[in-house]
Amino acid sequence: MNNNKKKFHWAWWVLIGVSIMVGLTRGGLNSSGGLFLPPITEDLGIKMGSLTIYFSIAAIVTMVFLPIAGKLMAKYNIRTVLIIAAVLQAGSFAMFGFMNSVWGWYLFSIPMAIGAVFLTQMAGPVLINNWFKKNKGLMIGIMMAVSGGLGAVLQPIVGSLIISQGWRHTYFIIGLGVMVIIIPVIFLTLRMSPKEKGLQPYGADEVSNDEAVDKTPALETGISLKVAKKSSAFYALIVFFFFITAVGCIAQHIPTYATKELGYSGTFAGNAMAGWMFGALIGALAFGFLTDKIGARNTAIFAMVLGLVPVIMLLTSAKNPTMFSIAMVIFGFVAASIGTLGPLLTSALFGNKEYSQIYANIALGLAVASVVALPVYGYVFDATGSYTPVLYALAVMLVVNVFLIIVAFNGKKKLEKAGLWN
Repeated sequence: MNNNKKKFHWAWWVLIGVSIMVGLTRGGLNSSGGLFLPPITEDLGIKMGSLTIYFSIAAIVTMVFLPIAGKLMAKYNIRTVLIIAAVLQAGSFAMFGFMNSVWGWYLFSIPMAIGAVFLTQMAGPVLINNWFKKNKGLMIGIMMAVSGGLGAVLQPIVGSLIISQGWRHTYFIIGLGVMVIIIPVIFLTLRMSPKEKGLQPYGADEVSNDEAVDKTPALETGISLKVAKKSSAFYALIVFFFFITAVGCIAQHIPTYATKELGYSGTFAGNAMAGWMFGALIGALAFGFLTDKIGARNTAIFAMVLGLVPVIMLLTSAKNPTMFSIAMVIFGFVAASIGTLGPLLTSALFGNKEYSQIYANIALGLAVASVVALPVYGYVFDATGSYTPVLYALAVMLVVNVFLIIVAFNGKKKLEKAGLWN
């Protein structure tokens, strides 16, 4: 173990690999989708609500495929699975550039979502959980921070490309570019478990004597999926995931909100989304660090209360460019809680005994939210010409989420008192 500690532990290569992978697919492909909506609807004469249904189709596919993805990752070589996923997601994104009808987005959103399940949701938390025994919150935070950082770089680039090259060529450039980069990264850096490299997880020799471990369940302690499904904590967390994801879904509508309702330029909208991604970068690190220090419960409550700040700013000062930009940074900071707090809350509430199965089921709340929220926001704008009703709804969801966190952790206490945590 002393020799291993002196070397560059392969766990760091895994962290680098998943960070780049998640950054380019989540912070790049997924987050840039909203920038294409205004030019596509104007060019092809498609209603915003109709086009954003493709996000809902992708979310439905995600919802169905999440449990399957966990089984496939456990059964087959992780690199093979993730390379196929990269071709599906990035390749489908590039194919959008050929489309002339809304049905093209509906069709290719299916393979795109299947690939994204592995690349943006499942692989990162599972691999970090396998490779790191200590400070998992910080490691997940680093992964999501890289996602935010790459997103902050890519958003203005995508916005500028759409203006200079057109939305069709931009789909080709971004989709194929991401594929070319992440396939070698996956092949060279990622392994499913330390055993494949003849190693133990990073920090395994320190974990028994580290007080921080008391705040994170040990690798094989917790409850089963069967028991979890009978608890109030399970359903409170699903609803929490639904609401926080619904709040984050507003990101896809920010370019439309900025350009069509507020009259800002497309370039300004792209820069505003870069601010969102910068906020997500800082938020991911902050939430990972805070979870290790003050626990997932307190960190989640803090995130929800903070989320009310940008909502209030947009309701009162959206036409002020400076206030709008600041609101985007704070919104991105809070939105980082989706990717960072999700896995950490699951681990804190249910342990790691059947973590991947429980997380895959609870993550259905994320998928359902995308099915509902994305098109509803679009239809609200089509019907009213404003996103103001949506902003009020976001405020309500953030407040409700504070109570859901309290309910979830009270449910955990009941499980512990009943002797079901082992």
